[in-house]
Amino acid sequence: MSSGRAPRRRFTLLAATAVAGALTLSACSGDGTKAGGGGNTNFVTGSGGVSTVAKGERTDAPKLDGTTLDGEDLDIADYKGKVVVLNFWGSWCGPCRAEAKHFEKVAKATEGQGVQFVGVNTRDAQKSLAVNFEEDFGITYPSLYDPTGKLLLRFPKGTLNPQAIPSTVVVDRDGKLAARSLAALDATKLREMIDPLVAEK
Repeated sequence: MSSGRAPRRRFTLLAATAVAGALTLSACSGDGTKAGGGGNTNFVTGSGGVSTVAKGERTDAPKLDGTTLDGEDLDIADYKGKVVVLNFWGSWCGPCRAEAKHFEKVAKATEGQGVQFVGVNTRDAQKSLAVNFEEDFGITYPSLYDPTGKLLLRFPKGTLNPQAIPSTVVVDRDGKLAARSLAALDATKLREMIDPLVAEK
């Protein structure tokens, strides 16, 4: 009897591992068309998978601080008064590699418009992998190093929280969550997220 249980237990463990692996892959490569949160959220997801919140209905961004890949202290709150573009990425993520050049291009194009880009590198166990990624793609803006994903957990459920890698969250000049994408973005889609917030008074 006990000899039959061991293979069954092993099969169950293998099946659970396969499901977890599939979820990880879909998180990295999903199209981001699902709106997160459910219930009474104040955000609307457009056809491009970008969720937005009207100015008067936005919630405060969580405290996001830590050490960058360069070893510097960084607190997102220090950028209040600017539009902050948070890009959650990992060197292991194919869509992150695809969007990296677009983010650097738009970061340079908008730096004179009161826009600050900040990366959040997550789930890279070795910092050197993330540093090499930034060097390969010429990323010049800072990235917080978050190997365990704890910064992602600071976003309350039902808000514009990052739910996949890559995710991009835009914080308005008042430090409130204004827009989110759960898919890789090119320069055009990124500008469509940022430009309305830059234009806000």
